[in-house]
Amino acid sequence: MRQLLLTGSLALCMALPLHAEQNDGQVSLNFVNADIQEVIRAISQISGKNFLVDPRVKGTLNIVSATPVSADLAYNILLSALRMQGYASVESSGITKIIPEADAKLHVDTLASPQGKGDKLVTRVFILKNESASQLVNVVRPMVAPNNIVVAYPASNALVVTDYASGISRIEKLIASIDKAGNDLPLVIPVRHASAIDLANLINKLMPEATNTQPGDDNQRFVLTADSRTNALLLRSDNPGRIERVKRLVASLDSASSVPGNIHVITLKNAEAPKLAQTLNAILSGTATAAPVPTGQAAFKPATNDATSSGAVVQADAATNTLIVTASEPVYNNIRAVIEKLDVRRPQVFVEALIVEVTADKAAEFGIQWQSINGINKPGSNIIGGTNFGTTNNIIGAAADVTTVGQGLNVGIVKGTTTLLDGTKVLNLGMLARALESDTNANILSAPNLMTLDNEEAKIVVGQNVPFITGSYTNTGSSSTAANPFQTIERKDVGLTLKIKPQIMQGGTVKLQVYQEVSSVLSSSLTAANGITTNKRSIESSILVDENQIVVLGGLIQDSINNVQSKTPILGDIPLLGNLFRYETRQRSKTNLMVFIRPYIMYQADAAQQFSSKRYEQIGKTREDARLGDHLMLPDDDTGKMPSLKVDGAIDTSSASPAIAGTEPNLP
Repeated sequence: MRQLLLTGSLALCMALPLHAEQNDGQVSLNFVNADIQEVIRAISQISGKNFLVDPRVKGTLNIVSATPVSADLAYNILLSALRMQGYASVESSGITKIIPEADAKLHVDTLASPQGKGDKLVTRVFILKNESASQLVNVVRPMVAPNNIVVAYPASNALVVTDYASGISRIEKLIASIDKAGNDLPLVIPVRHASAIDLANLINKLMPEATNTQPGDDNQRFVLTADSRTNALLLRSDNPGRIERVKRLVASLDSASSVPGNIHVITLKNAEAPKLAQTLNAILSGTATAAPVPTGQAAFKPATNDATSSGAVVQADAATNTLIVTASEPVYNNIRAVIEKLDVRRPQVFVEALIVEVTADKAAEFGIQWQSINGINKPGSNIIGGTNFGTTNNIIGAAADVTTVGQGLNVGIVKGTTTLLDGTKVLNLGMLARALESDTNANILSAPNLMTLDNEEAKIVVGQNVPFITGSYTNTGSSSTAANPFQTIERKDVGLTLKIKPQIMQGGTVKLQVYQEVSSVLSSSLTAANGITTNKRSIESSILVDENQIVVLGGLIQDSINNVQSKTPILGDIPLLGNLFRYETRQRSKTNLMVFIRPYIMYQADAAQQFSSKRYEQIGKTREDARLGDHLMLPDDDTGKMPSLKVDGAIDTSSASPAIAGTEPNLP
């Protein structure tokens, strides 16, 4: 048999020979301190495979075979030797890449099923049917090489593993032995005497270690619930011993009551005892109605203290929030089933409102008034007269009291004073020219928000309680002076009011009954004889809105233009010259008002706590931003930071400012 001697080299030293391929296709390997590049080149010639070697792959190999091996086995021996040196092989498109193990996972193709074994690096996706992929990560990770990865993809309950083919085979067997279907059909345990709901609650309390097991723990998995319709218990568990224990508990507890009477005390978890008692009594009273009830009318009568035909009476103890039910066992079981469905935690709704109001007012006025009263005190017949426009800021008022002239530019011609017939001295004001231009802009943003229970009304008012005079009375009697005067006053809230009543519908839709009002006192009416006047903008509506979505509740876009011109007939119409006998006022007002609203549904207490924590941090930051700067002459603003919220929701005042923590602030 002819043999071919293949050699590898290290530096300039010759390695031991590699025997030639035999007739049966086998070769003998004998590499001692051979350069990795030379060994790869030799195996490539033997196996006929193509290699792509990373420049970072360096070192020597020692491979010795006592007996001839096949070309495929020689290839696998090379991969194992490279793995021991910290290098990995990745097959892609007919080429074997030799790269450092740390970077190999970036070049691996993903396989849906295993292909071969050995030391080549592959990525396998395992789709789990019964167990949780997140739970299996901790089980599989110790079996994977340190530089390789194993991650879970919860969306499809998949486990992604990158490792050597031999390791993937072991992981596949492990997952196959774990990912098995459990006992899907629950065990039905009938209950004859007791209430299945009461038994389920009692057993779950007696076995808390079983009900609090983590998902994926087949041996400890335990679910016990009650079916109120059949008064039976439904049990699911993969632990036979636990199943037998529950059966024994049910058999010992499901016995006829030895205590005379049929009085049961039920402690409610979420519902209010008086309201629930009223509902149950209405149901029990309705069952006693023998005559048929027309369609659309209620079949229940008002609750009474007398026992119904069913012999059941429900009383509420508000102090302990408990129900006392007097009924036979069959009736009590029905009542208990109804209570179980009604005594549930009600979700809460947090509503944000945004009220945006932008107003712009522009006004201008210009006019000239004339007056001549020179001959008012002269004997004989004299002529006096002039132009007088408006009830305010006119020339007559200015002559009597110059301080009554309004804002703006006022120019007049005065010639001393004149004494009126009653002896009053006034200015001899012959002409008054007045010009005024005003520009007013307002941008108001209000963001009220509040939280309430589902189907419960909530209201927030931010403003003032203003007195309104509704009447007055004075008894003058027989004398000329008033006696016993009094006024009747009604106080009303003026400011911002938001009142809502949410109702959670199917699919996360919220029905909102909303009343929103923004009111303010008109400043010019504070001294009015007829009482004060208020500006009021309100919206009342019922809407449907999806959770976390913003909807516009309503609004107003108003543009008002007023143009008033007062003039002297004929003279005021003369071109150019007529301006001396006219008084003009122009005003334009724009109002843009929009109201937006957004609801958030909070089913669990954790959601409400997280939302409250975010709002608490937000108001704390706003408070810090509003802190006054240091002043040379005034005391420093020692507000400090707000106390931080702990994980359990308690307030930690250790980091708060002195005023918040309960001590007096230090003043300089």
